[in-house]
Amino acid sequence: MVLWEQFAYYDPMAETLYDIDGDGIAVITINNPRRRNAMTYPMIEQLYEGLQRASDEARVVIIIGEGDAFCAGIDLNFLANIPPEERGIKVPPHDADGWWNITSCPLPVIAAVDGPAVGMGAEWTSHCDVRIATNRARFAWNFSHRGLVPDTGAGTWLLPRQIGLQNALRLLYSGDWLDAEAALKLGYVCEIVEPDDLLSVAKEEARRYLLGAPSSHRLTKRLLYEGLHLPVAEHQAISRQILLDCFESKEHLEGLTAFNEGRTPSFKDLK
Repeated sequence: MVLWEQFAYYDPMAETLYDIDGDGIAVITINNPRRRNAMTYPMIEQLYEGLQRASDEARVVIIIGEGDAFCAGIDLNFLANIPPEERGIKVPPHDADGWWNITSCPLPVIAAVDGPAVGMGAEWTSHCDVRIATNRARFAWNFSHRGLVPDTGAGTWLLPRQIGLQNALRLLYSGDWLDAEAALKLGYVCEIVEPDDLLSVAKEEARRYLLGAPSSHRLTKRLLYEGLHLPVAEHQAISRQILLDCFESKEHLEGLTAFNEGRTPSFKDLK
């Protein structure tokens, strides 16, 4: 028996799916459309396992919801049937340095958001590097309506850095919806598309990143997120050392060779 099958509310059809194409673009799909893609613990574990798998075999990750919702947060029906002392997931929610699993993924991660992203669902969009939304997408950090604070800590750490302190506090205090147009004006999303075009546009965005070296993406992402809390002098020192290491890499050699030969660089299979 699967651990969660002992509880009254367990839907084996609710799962997080993983797929990868020949270009190395992994798509992780939150698949619980009957519950607006609300998450159960097994689904969260599958999402984290998908990110780990993508880290080993993909170049870019897209996270998307099935149907007309991104994610309605934790499934409260599922949670209500689990005694408090038995709640929790088997997979750690963050790495050894405290970074969220989506954020610590060494690949570019794109959130493709259609419909509502609520609570944990909104938090996960903050964990992603880039957000593309449909014209019916909307976000809500409604934790204050439940007597809670943002459940992953992203709303109080990442969100103010993404949209500014005042804008973040207004959303967290009120629990109001942030629609796609307002999210675009705040810079929270980078593009608004029609629902039927969402995945194809997200893949177009991902393919732009395939032109860059995987090592550059990994190291740039590390420098950016770690730089959010480091003194500038320390950040500069780390950045300079990483740059010196890059000069000796096969990716840098391929970039220079491609430039001199007037061709597009090919970083596939380079380590």
